Amino acid sequence: MRKEQFISDYVVYESEQELDTKDAELLRHAHEAAKNSYAPYSKFHVGAAVRLANNVIVKGNNIENAAYPSGLCAERVALFNAQAQYPNVPVEAIALTAESEHSKVNEPIPPCGACRQVMVETEQRSKQPMRIICQGDTGAVMVFDGVETLMPFIFLDKFL
Repeated sequence: MRKEQFISDYVVYESEQELDTKDAELLRHAHEAAKNSYAPYSKFHVGAAVRLANNVIVKGNNIENAAYPSGLCAERVALFNAQAQYPNVPVEAIALTAESEHSKVNEPIPPCGACRQVMVETEQRSKQPMRIICQGDTGAVMVFDGVETLMPFIFLDKFL
């Protein structure tokens, strides 16, 4: 037996003002998308914005349903929307934000496991890692270069 360790590198910015112009714009679109979310049960509004290689930005937001499994996360809405509209254009980056009706979200919100797996598949189709930009309603911004930095032991299609 041996114990091993996984270390992940990412960058933390104190605010969106420190981001480069393209990342700041993408994050702004994610904030706009959160305003359109449908979250009557959790009151937790999530927005996502995807930047494609052709510089098109596609937005998504979480959509809840009384039958909880029927809802969908903002990240998957945005990624599926991008795939449907631009099937052959690689995804360069995704930004996500969240705001709550209960309290201020002052820390970056990472994607859930299901969204991370969709990001894996998206990267495989694109044949390149995507930049993942996470922020709450305000505050620090975390930036990851590729989904593997968020989920090190990814499930790949080669395992099937």
